[in-house]
Amino acid sequence: MARPLAPIHITDEERSELRGWARRPTTAQATALRARIILLCAEGGSNQDVADELGVNRVTVGKWRQRFVDSGLDGLVDAPRPGVERQITDEDVERVIAKTLEETPRDATHWSTRSMAEATGISKSSISRIWRAFSLQPHRVDTFKLSNDPLFVSKVRDIVGLYMDPPDKALVLCVDEKSQMQALERTQPLLPLRPGVTAKRTHDYARHGTTTFFAALDAKIGQVIGKCYRRHRATEFVKFLRVIDESVPAKLDVHLILDNYSTHKTPTVRRWFARYF
Repeated sequence: MARPLAPIHITDEERSELRGWARRPTTAQATALRARIILLCAEGGSNQDVADELGVNRVTVGKWRQRFVDSGLDGLVDAPRPGVERQITDEDVERVIAKTLEETPRDATHWSTRSMAEATGISKSSISRIWRAFSLQPHRVDTFKLSNDPLFVSKVRDIVGLYMDPPDKALVLCVDEKSQMQALERTQPLLPLRPGVTAKRTHDYARHGTTTFFAALDAKIGQVIGKCYRRHRATEFVKFLRVIDESVPAKLDVHLILDNYSTHKTPTVRRWFARYF
């Protein structure tokens, strides 16, 4: 006599979940097949009948029937596989990080994946993964400069406080200029973006000299007062100050935050500030 089949009883919630697995296009094919097997078995089909209908082996049907009886829906999911045993230990990772942070190679200014791999005996791909995991980029160097002004800290606090908590009925503007901006123009009109077609522009352009862009940024709302001039002398800076004065409502006080560029401190600029503020 054949061994009796393990009875399958599924709830309405399980039936709905299984149907979703079987029909959803994003479900893995193996999971979808297992869901169909359980649904047909729940309707009373034998292992052989279900195998014939789905085109699989009878042993396969029996396996997933028993897995569902033992563990429910969780039994239809593949158990995690152990995979290849880890080759790089925590000590290796620590050694790479310490070497990256505390040492430099003899013949270079910074480590590369190749030089680190040679120094540690670990593959280049593994070195790259370790650096990415700990956000290390030995090839990149940023610059900085500390001020020697004895009042630097108090000035920073004043400026940051002005940005974060401006006075009532006042406008705080960060003012600066960008010089030597190239005024370029494409030699032919741009072709716009269309469905299935990217926007197009010519590879060449006409030069119209350079210009200087003066800008006053209202950091609170992101609005910019801007003006272009051919040069960036004190004369042009005073002209831009007049533009700011005309653009800001008369009822608001204006606080300008500037850097130490010499154009900002000439007698002409100082006289203008003394006259209007």
